[in-house]
Amino acid sequence: MTAIIVHGGAGASEPTRHPRLRAGVRAAAAVGDVILEAGGSALDAVTAAVRFLEDDPEFNAGTGSVLTRDGTVETDASIMCGATQRIGAVAAVPDLGNAIAFARALLDRGEHAMVAGDAAWQLARECGITRAAPGALVTERATQRLAERGTVGAVARDRVGRFAAATSTGGMTGKRSGRVGDSPIIGAGTWADARIAISATGDGEAIMRVALARSIALAAGPLDRAVRAGLAELARITAGSAGVIALDHAGVIGLQLSPTMAIAWVDRASGPGDSMGCRV
Repeated sequence: MTAIIVHGGAGASEPTRHPRLRAGVRAAAAVGDVILEAGGSALDAVTAAVRFLEDDPEFNAGTGSVLTRDGTVETDASIMCGATQRIGAVAAVPDLGNAIAFARALLDRGEHAMVAGDAAWQLARECGITRAAPGALVTERATQRLAERGTVGAVARDRVGRFAAATSTGGMTGKRSGRVGDSPIIGAGTWADARIAISATGDGEAIMRVALARSIALAAGPLDRAVRAGLAELARITAGSAGVIALDHAGVIGLQLSPTMAIAWVDRASGPGDSMGCRV
């Protein structure tokens, strides 16, 4: 049975935005589900779902990303194929609207696992990625944010049991140019292997310190217990907070949500669903 779950990032958001956030993640899950039900790969499904959220200005990824201290946009993303454990990641790339597309291109090329900064644009152009005009990714809401962390992500399982995970972000409001969070770091914000897929969001510096996604993947026992234990360890060691979406062979979706983390899923064993501010 196929399954996909997506998240729209952890962190504070105005209650008036909640319906739009829920609608966005629900639509992104549906985009990935169409691919899975047509026999497409988990890798294609998470790529499409995350790209959909990058194009939605409600989310802190791609268009609508938060701003650096210099008033610019720098985006991060990573993607991982569980069947092969091949990866692609990009970090702190300016004016990159679809960071997940560039990360996927790196995975497919197999030359480098990760590239960063403005110099990455030389390779991006070779991959057919187009640079946005300066300021084109900046929205009015982004200029008004005072403090926000947010990320979008997706994990999926396809018909033949392959897993994939993808994560994309604009980072944290007011970050220094060149700052890199957990989203492009394999094992921290993203992980997929032959039995599990994970995407994390929240306090990037804290997530990196405990290699959150990989630590959950290595834990024994039911997935929901592993997720909760990983987040408890993060809080104990770093005093930070995070949210996680995860999927395993049993069709279990493990979540630990901040009060305003939007998520949506389609699990062909149990049907679709979404939530905001609850634990599933």
